[in-house]
Amino acid sequence: MERSSTRRVLITGASSGLGRAMAVELARQGARVAVTARRREKLAATAEAVQAAGGECLKLVGSVTEPETVRRHYACIKSEWGGLDWAILNAGVGDAVNARQFSAENYRWTFETNVMGVAYWLEAVIPDMVKAGRGTIAGIASLAAYRGLPNTGSYSASKAALVTMLESVRVDLAGTGVKVVTVAPGFVKSEITDRNDPKDMPFLLETEDGVRRILRGIERGERLVHFPWQLSWFVVHVAPNLPSALYDWIVSRMKPRKKRPYRDESGPER
Repeated sequence: MERSSTRRVLITGASSGLGRAMAVELARQGARVAVTARRREKLAATAEAVQAAGGECLKLVGSVTEPETVRRHYACIKSEWGGLDWAILNAGVGDAVNARQFSAENYRWTFETNVMGVAYWLEAVIPDMVKAGRGTIAGIASLAAYRGLPNTGSYSASKAALVTMLESVRVDLAGTGVKVVTVAPGFVKSEITDRNDPKDMPFLLETEDGVRRILRGIERGERLVHFPWQLSWFVVHVAPNLPSALYDWIVSRMKPRKKRPYRDESGPER
């Protein structure tokens, strides 16, 4: 991948997992990286890793669910660097809740981060990118967006909303010079997947592998980046067209063996 010492990149949810790994890899390429997350100590560790990799880093502590915080963070980035070239909107949360214990609160909590957290950043960065006539926005969705899965109603629904939102934004921004990339990975090792039974995560990828695929897709300006192909081909191209009765039968044999806790306020925001 081409080295860029001038690229200015934002990564939300950078305290662990894909967010941290992307920040470090981009720093190795010479980019300036602004990292945001809620967990102060873990974000500090990310910032140290970015600097150790040779990158300039802005550490911005706070939640993407707070519009005032997002506006303050973007103002800081503009003050320091004049703007952004890439915005990688990665922050995400998710818990396993079966519909028999349906929780509207769980949906509200999930959508606040996975949908509104992206929307607040889009509101902040789009005007300046359109004015500049360039820039790339990448949203980290999930293969779980394409059909409902057991015990993941709020997560799947939030990612489906994100996929549709990013598609609409991409269409609206056509011709402006601003690229919009939707990333829909399968299972990639992170603090979130560490809570799951490995048997429930087919084709689980190492974090570094996931990062390479994501950054390559963003670099190329691909509209949709989904992987691994063994899983994404079925989920994206086949599953949406299956009759509901057949889909239900297939999914009934995929039910997770181990449930994650409903919520951990100090837990990972991907």
